[in-house]
Amino acid sequence: MTMLDDQTTAAATWPTAYPKGYAVVDVETTGLSRDDRIISAAVYRLDAHGDVVDHWYTLVNPERDPGPTWIHGLTSEVLEGAPLFPQIVGELSARLDGRVLVAHNAMFDWSMLAREYARAGHTAPVQQRLCTIALAKELALPLPNHKLASLAAHFGVVQQQAHHALDDARVLAEAFRPSLHAAAQGQVRLPLLECRPLTEWSDTPATPRIGYQASYGGGPGGGSPASWRPSRKRPACPYPNPGRYRADQPLMQGMRVAFSGDTSVDRDLLEDRTVEAGLHVASSVSRLTSVLVTNDPDSATSKTLKAKSFGTPVIDEAAYTHLLRDVAPAPSDG
Repeated sequence: MTMLDDQTTAAATWPTAYPKGYAVVDVETTGLSRDDRIISAAVYRLDAHGDVVDHWYTLVNPERDPGPTWIHGLTSEVLEGAPLFPQIVGELSARLDGRVLVAHNAMFDWSMLAREYARAGHTAPVQQRLCTIALAKELALPLPNHKLASLAAHFGVVQQQAHHALDDARVLAEAFRPSLHAAAQGQVRLPLLECRPLTEWSDTPATPRIGYQASYGGGPGGGSPASWRPSRKRPACPYPNPGRYRADQPLMQGMRVAFSGDTSVDRDLLEDRTVEAGLHVASSVSRLTSVLVTNDPDSATSKTLKAKSFGTPVIDEAAYTHLLRDVAPAPSDG
């Protein structure tokens, strides 16, 4: 089959609902919490079929300690003369505009970018994102884990410098193209999620907190989402579980809330709000779970499958954050 024949076949079978372009993004950061900063960023622009259009890379001066230099290799001396984030907003926005943001554990990269844009007084020109971990699950790829290295090895992509934003973005772009083609051939839905502008962010340098340990060993490209998120010890919910959420009623203090998948609001912030409202954050779904919050109810995660088997109510993030504004108090004993 000639290249022209291959292109004709692809055009004939390509889903019309698929996006017209992608921006594969990788950022290196000072850490993993919502008050950390971006220190380097890379973008590979791809066309509708996943072919590379161009690529771009920059260092970013975080105006603070660079964090785990033993991972990303970027010292204060290297970053001292780098541009500040507001100085790269124009170039970065031009490369993101009109494209779906693609990243490995996209919630992390999107959250970091959204916070930096908010600090700079701008809004990222991104409407949707696609997580390559979620896409690998949709395609049921036989991976031993969901590290970037495993995805790269599956498609024969050679990783040259892990935790360097430009090389990580290149590796992901090369692995995304065959993933995209496999999805198109099988008419598989792409796990696209909405990117909402960030309205809450922190400019305070990270300080140690009791029960808070950042685990740099995994990282967005080096482990599953659960492996790199900071471990948090929360106090026990003081209210009894009133049972399941009902669509015609508000949330009630003591309800057990589980989360699954990618969220627009930083997950830690969402869980903090949940606890502050008097609700219990559940790490898994059981018959006692009051409600599951997910933006992708059709995904085959263990939580969504259990929720379906137990008949647990499922709502999306937008509905949940709206309900959080007016949580009913726990019933009094008297």
